[in-house]
Amino acid sequence: MKPQRYGPFPYVPITQRPKITWPGGARLAFWIIPNVEFFPLDETVPVRGPSAPVPDVPNWAQRDYGARIGIFRIMEVLNRHGIRGSVTLNSEVCDAYPYVVEEMMRLDWEIMGHNQSNSRLLNGLGPEAERELILGALARIEEFTGKRPTGWLGSGLQETWNTLDYLIEAGITYVADWTNDDQPYLMDVDGKQIASIPYSREINDIPQFEVHNRTPEEFDQMIRRQFDTLYREGEQSGRVMAICIHPFLIGLPHRIECLNSALEYITGHDGVWCATGNEIIEHYLASGQTF
Repeated sequence: MKPQRYGPFPYVPITQRPKITWPGGARLAFWIIPNVEFFPLDETVPVRGPSAPVPDVPNWAQRDYGARIGIFRIMEVLNRHGIRGSVTLNSEVCDAYPYVVEEMMRLDWEIMGHNQSNSRLLNGLGPEAERELILGALARIEEFTGKRPTGWLGSGLQETWNTLDYLIEAGITYVADWTNDDQPYLMDVDGKQIASIPYSREINDIPQFEVHNRTPEEFDQMIRRQFDTLYREGEQSGRVMAICIHPFLIGLPHRIECLNSALEYITGHDGVWCATGNEIIEHYLASGQTF
């Protein structure tokens, strides 16, 4: 994609679009995205503020907790509510935490691409290194799971001018980096298409717990309020709601119940389609309601 003043898609206000209809007449397509990541001990752990020297044991160990314990709490809660996760997976998790990936496969969760590790961002790489990282990450996930991802989230939601080109080349059909809408939409990258799916930097445990110091109860209320608005608006045209979580944060003992509480509230409503990212995009693309 060449540098440009606006994104590779037209500006289409929410009031001027085709009506989106979800399966069964649902008002809301709801997906939940556990970010399952690996931070090598011999590399810098990205944190807010000055980075600590390597090895950064306190920050590394906090994140390792997510793979040792937190992810299994998330699995139990989602399974309790009959929800399949759409995991954004660092490909190095396949080698560092293979049992975690095997459990995701057993639960029939969707696995999306998410760089190789969360210590190396796309916008810190040259063009060829970025291409190799994207293709290598997807190839490793496919090798381990037997299935190539169709969705992608960049670590830190970062892209370069070349990222969408490389994702299309790699066979990715949808990307979650562009958090500018409550409905999917199509991107045109030099005549080739890729879909954007709504993700969230607000209904996301990293900014809420690490930046804004929200309590679990406040995060639960934020999720409910987000749902109430999108559910009401979805009566006119379908909306998408995302909950974005990280095992080392929401998976802590004193926080996990807020996820369970929020999911009880959401799944207690009719007209909610609990889906994976790929299911949402496949329906959107097949519906003829694209814009």
